[in-house]
Amino acid sequence: MTLTVENPQKQEVLSANIRVLAFILCLISYAFGGTVSTLMSVYLPVAVPELLNEQVSEARLGEVGAYISAVSLYGWMIGGILFGIISDKIGRKKVLVLVTGLYGVATLLTVFVPDWYVLMAYRFFSGMGVGGVLLVTTVYISEIWVEKTRPIFVGILAVAFPVGIVASGGLSKLFSDWRQAFWIGLIPIAVAILIGLLLPESPKWNNLKKVEKSPLNDLFSEEYRPNLLKGSILFGSVLIGLWGIFSWLPTWIQTLLPAGQSGNTERGNTMMLLGIGGIVGGVLSGFLIRAIGNRKTLMLTFIGVICACCVLFLTNKTFSPVIYAETALLTLCFGISQGSLSSYIPELFPTIVRATATGFCFNVGRFFTATAVFFVGALVTFFGGFGNALLAFSVMFFVALGMAYFSKDKEKNLING
Repeated sequence: MTLTVENPQKQEVLSANIRVLAFILCLISYAFGGTVSTLMSVYLPVAVPELLNEQVSEARLGEVGAYISAVSLYGWMIGGILFGIISDKIGRKKVLVLVTGLYGVATLLTVFVPDWYVLMAYRFFSGMGVGGVLLVTTVYISEIWVEKTRPIFVGILAVAFPVGIVASGGLSKLFSDWRQAFWIGLIPIAVAILIGLLLPESPKWNNLKKVEKSPLNDLFSEEYRPNLLKGSILFGSVLIGLWGIFSWLPTWIQTLLPAGQSGNTERGNTMMLLGIGGIVGGVLSGFLIRAIGNRKTLMLTFIGVICACCVLFLTNKTFSPVIYAETALLTLCFGISQGSLSSYIPELFPTIVRATATGFCFNVGRFFTATAVFFVGALVTFFGGFGNALLAFSVMFFVALGMAYFSKDKEKNLING
């Protein structure tokens, strides 16, 4: 594990072996973040009645499930912003250890949760950890990877999240007892230990200690404000639409099935398709960016999401296998958008504020996302069912489409790196 210094004024360069090891560990942490984030969504229809110790109506399930989903997103928002600031202060590696261990412990404790109030606390802390992981791993890989292939590998990193979603679908089919599935918290705990023992700090972050504090540190300065606004609206609007749909899609599937049917297979298959579509889309994102640029990639993606949502939620009143194909199309577009934005937004900002600014862009929309998800129960009543309520979230992709239309393909950092 060696570092080579090319020039006091240049960044240190990590060896190829260390970069690969760092990428693998970040990929695993990112992937299990996807599993932890969506596993409870798969089990909501069975976990909520058990924790309430009663039969629940569709409206009651929506109400309690909304609390559980919303508190996780609030934690995600706080963790994404807070740990971004901390990583700019104390380094990427230390924060990676902290956030990976945090969501691992919170997930493991879910096995023993006594009621849904304690479950909300655990979901909040797991959300904090996942929010930190998705931010800091993206920033860390962006800083240590070579520029030529950086968009492709950041796109592949984004693919890890839907891989985790696939895993959550698989776990739902493997474990009928929802509590047993949450033993997976042991894996991110082990990964956190390996990160602490094996990975070096980001050389670009280390290099900042060699220079005086820059006036550009002010996140909301005139230099940063346009990109901060652009990144926040783009990612925030996508996040609201994505999580409003993803969090409740398995529950919507359950409502399409005949009364009394468990739905384990259908919900599990749907969640796995959410992940598979995202995987393929994430892989494609880096190549699409290189071929046609960020702007066209994002616009194409958002148009695809809007069309897929209309087809999925307007044409299906009972469950049929065609839902699987429509879900795969929707998540393919989601995957492209996430891979593209994960590559695009960090490069809007220089190293000195990259984690803080990226964390702000990634997470400011989560407050509105969590609030919107919180009111899903009311939306179900207002719109007359889960399908119409979820379709309402697709409106946010019109906002993202408009912002992408007025964006540029290439942004120059104020400070190289």
